[in-house]
Amino acid sequence: MSSPQLHDVYLLTGSNLGDRREQLALAVAELEQHAGSIVRTSRIYETEAWGLEGLPAHLNQALLLHTRLEPLPLLSVLQEIEHRLGRVRQQRWGVRAIDIDIIYYDDLVLNLPQLSIPHPLMQERNFVLAPLSELAPDGIHPILHQTNAALLQQSADKLSVWPCDDAANAASGL
Repeated sequence: MSSPQLHDVYLLTGSNLGDRREQLALAVAELEQHAGSIVRTSRIYETEAWGLEGLPAHLNQALLLHTRLEPLPLLSVLQEIEHRLGRVRQQRWGVRAIDIDIIYYDDLVLNLPQLSIPHPLMQERNFVLAPLSELAPDGIHPILHQTNAALLQQSADKLSVWPCDDAANAASGL
């Protein structure tokens, strides 16, 4: 009997509530325990809130996950992890203890009411493109047929995104 295929899944984690760095670390641990193996991670990025003004800044990190889970079971596991780590869905684009999004799943294009892959707004969001481009600059968007690095370069998003270690310099204008 053959084992299920191993899939390459790019995820984006984010938090703008509580100990944001700890939330990202807890998400990685939960993913390792329940979803598969984290193969690589980007640096952590500090990002301005997208969608609503006046919210606390996010920390975001891109992850490469190897998993045997199919897309919908993976989504269920991600939502369970979010719930365990304190995610409460109150307001679209509002504050959140943790957010885990599927950006790419192999080269799959999927459009279901509960899940779209690749993530439908990723090419409009620097907070996705910057860490993703660090992790997989030559990765090709399966619909737009452009690399992640090219999508970042062409992005019209004006919100600031910077590696977290550089956050103090960015905030002070250095």
